[in-house]
Amino acid sequence: MIGFLLWIILFILCWPIALLALLLYPIVWLLLLPLRLIGITLDAVFELIRAIVFLPARVLGGRPR
Repeated sequence: MIGFLLWIILFILCWPIALLALLLYPIVWLLLLPLRLIGITLDAVFELIRAIVFLPARVLGGRPR
């Protein structure tokens, strides 16, 4: 909702830039999609490594946070 209100304000102040932003948004989203997928993958890998490292402590009776 905030993004839409900011776009309306931009449209009122400078409509050519607002229309350009509206047209370029899907292209930018598609270009950034691989970076998001890499970020999700790296987050999953780090969580797996964390789980493997803390496994002995959990087996020996360590309490989860």
